[in-house]
Amino acid sequence: MNDVNERKDGLTLFDKIWDAHVVSSVEDGPDQLYIDIHYCHEVTSPQAFDGLRNRNLNVFRPENTFCTVDHNIPTADQDKPVKDPVSKFQIDTLEQNAREFGVSFFGLGHEKNGIVHVVGPENGLTLPGMTIVCGDSHTSTHGAFGSIAFGIGTSEVEMTLASQCILQPKPLKMKVSIWGKLRKMVTAKDVVLYVIARMGTGGATGYFIEYDGEIIVNMSMEERMTVCNMSIELGARGGMIAPDQKTFDYLREREFAPKGEDWDIAVERWRALKSDANAIFDKEIFFDVSDIEPMITYGTNPGTGIYVKENIPEYNAIDGDSLPSFKKMLDYMGFVPGEKLLGKPVDYVFLGSCTNGRIEDFRLFADFVKGRKKADNVTAWIVPGSKAVEKQAIEEGLVEILEKAGFEMRQPGCSACLAMNDDKVPAGKYAVSTSNRNFEGRQGPGARTLLAGPLVAAAAAIAGVIADPRNIPVPRINLDEWIITSTEPEAKPDGKKSADD
Repeated sequence: MNDVNERKDGLTLFDKIWDAHVVSSVEDGPDQLYIDIHYCHEVTSPQAFDGLRNRNLNVFRPENTFCTVDHNIPTADQDKPVKDPVSKFQIDTLEQNAREFGVSFFGLGHEKNGIVHVVGPENGLTLPGMTIVCGDSHTSTHGAFGSIAFGIGTSEVEMTLASQCILQPKPLKMKVSIWGKLRKMVTAKDVVLYVIARMGTGGATGYFIEYDGEIIVNMSMEERMTVCNMSIELGARGGMIAPDQKTFDYLREREFAPKGEDWDIAVERWRALKSDANAIFDKEIFFDVSDIEPMITYGTNPGTGIYVKENIPEYNAIDGDSLPSFKKMLDYMGFVPGEKLLGKPVDYVFLGSCTNGRIEDFRLFADFVKGRKKADNVTAWIVPGSKAVEKQAIEEGLVEILEKAGFEMRQPGCSACLAMNDDKVPAGKYAVSTSNRNFEGRQGPGARTLLAGPLVAAAAAIAGVIADPRNIPVPRINLDEWIITSTEPEAKPDGKKSADD
């Protein structure tokens, strides 16, 4: 028996949620974990539904499964038949499966259609304290609400459909504390790219991350979703953030969130969802990000982030074991060691994806391009993450701002995040993308992807080259007519320009 005065280790947020959902455990093996919400899309679910059909099984709890089409759908002419036969087959198959097995389906044109990791939170389906799975790597996004959320494979999708449970070994626990005060034009995407660059793409393998610290606390819910979304790029099983008043304010009155007295009871329960002061993590890492600047990647993994104004590393800065892969990625990207990225021509700019396809991202992008004009050499795909984001962008006048700057907003979908629909970047072309992965061919065979946040993407779209958003001249515009009168800072009487410009 422990002495009553002996200090006991507390529980982490992860422990509290995981342990509360364990149905049974295999000795020295995995836990049988109950799943609260199961999200499905058209790519990873067909074989799972076929598995149920072949075994004469039903979906165990159909009210807990929500399906949407996002990966394969076109982002233009969504009111017309889908042209690509493979995409059409997958879209139609999910609709048929949802109808047969009685699960919710948000199809093309549905008011709730969109990227699965955007529509879940915005409809109040994702709630604190939940366990959430989806056949998609970036399910970690939902951890921003204080939930355990992670991606699963197709066989596990079938397991969840059949039993509402999944067999999973309990991951190790890591705390990543991010402190400081962000500089001008540094976004949540820059923060997470910085963390990945410092930790490496395998720096959290085997762990589930809890983020905290001043920076995280001060982030909006949409910014927190961006950070948790990219946890998987650290090799982590997922990422999460303790719920707080911002979480509750975001969820209040969402369609599927509790209402009335049930809401008050839920919030009271959610307030307890935080790590104990004496909780023990398997690993803790601290970052002070006060001095970081807008980021961009130069290579073919998300860990190759540098400040947009920095040079690509020289060979002598690379560990010997990593040198062959470093040379290979630079050859693919058409870059050489030590050169600057600033000023390099850009062919495509993509704003969207489950990382940066929310309304705040559109506000940020539109605010930057207002009064400016898109470069003629740039093809821009501006793609909302959901029908709700599309509707809100129209209502707030963001679409009008974009159109006057030379941009056209497309319809919702995963779009150029991955080459599974019509929005593919051609071979050899450069795309500054707000998505989450820059692997070889990720945006199309031979496409060259540079990951960045909305402001660096907006700067590239305006300048036509990779540019630091802090150095793009502020336009002087007639706010009534929105006519650009100058693209350069105004000269003072002595012919010099203001340092503030």
